[in-house]
Amino acid sequence: MPETLLIPGPTPVPERVAEAMLQPMINHRGEQFTALAREVQEGLQAVFQTQNPVIIFPSAGTGGLEAALVNVLSPGDRVLACTMGAFGDRFAKIAGIYGADVERLAAPWGQAIDPATLRERLQADRDRQIKAVLITHNETSTGVTNPLARLAEVVREHGALLLVDAVSSLAAIDLPTDAWGIDVVITGSQKALMCPPGLALMSVGPRAWAAAETAKMPRLYWDWAGFRKEMAKLQTPYTPAISLYYALREALRMIGEAGLAAVLARHAALGRACREGVTALGLELLADPRYYSDTVTAIRVPPGIEPAALRKAVRQRGVIIAGGQGPLTDSVVRIGHLGHVTEADLRAGLKALREVLADLRGQGGTADARTGS
Repeated sequence: MPETLLIPGPTPVPERVAEAMLQPMINHRGEQFTALAREVQEGLQAVFQTQNPVIIFPSAGTGGLEAALVNVLSPGDRVLACTMGAFGDRFAKIAGIYGADVERLAAPWGQAIDPATLRERLQADRDRQIKAVLITHNETSTGVTNPLARLAEVVREHGALLLVDAVSSLAAIDLPTDAWGIDVVITGSQKALMCPPGLALMSVGPRAWAAAETAKMPRLYWDWAGFRKEMAKLQTPYTPAISLYYALREALRMIGEAGLAAVLARHAALGRACREGVTALGLELLADPRYYSDTVTAIRVPPGIEPAALRKAVRQRGVIIAGGQGPLTDSVVRIGHLGHVTEADLRAGLKALREVLADLRGQGGTADARTGS
């Protein structure tokens, strides 16, 4: 019997999406690909809630973060990175590797970025030295969703570019790109878009295109200029991942059939159900209750129980959950409930967790890690 996958990504792939990938290869410079690219582009614009073009790179989501940075910045540019977990730290790290002058506005892991604190810092930048602000919409490592609408408003007041990592939020948590004035939004195919890993997707607004014309960070594979030229013809500057385009088209059709509002509501319901189920087991959640994520829940492991033992025992019951990251490795486990995860999947996960907790509490917390029983 297949295992139930409850991690923050990759997420389960619907059968019709998997079957779509079995279609034969086509000429990526021919009319069939043009039609495929057109439908995918229109579907992505609906999900990103934007009129901007959406670039598709064959890469992981991290590649999309790198692409966004190297196209709008030059070495030495001041960047304000809002960090409150592992993926915010990664965004900042990439900027630093390419020579940006990175300043971090950090919140404790489990907390969100405070709009008032961000406003205070940006108002102090009277000479407008900060060229870009980096924000992770949904921090996968902690189960916290930043109040992006308010943060975006603050950034607009300053005038810096706003680059948003939406890898674990887009198509699951509301993100109206154009309405919130976000310059670049980045996501990946393997999360709420219900596809296998392999595609990074980003909406690029007019201010970001303008910045790309003068940005000096090195780039070739990630260069937007080549994409812009080819996208006008519904082509790509190099060979696209055709099978993943097929998968993405089918996933976007599924989202369109359900309606984006209904998809967002389903994720919200799953998030509530997960939190209620976990707290009913007497477990404590990591995230600030004001900013709970609807795509991933981080759970504090009770004293005396090893997270590795807990995850191993849950997997022996056919359910895979994720561990903590960085400083949370030894104190947290995480349940992903996004993409094609269903209520039945979540119930199975909570049932396994309940049974394992009872066993581990009775055995002192480490028995499964030692014996595998």
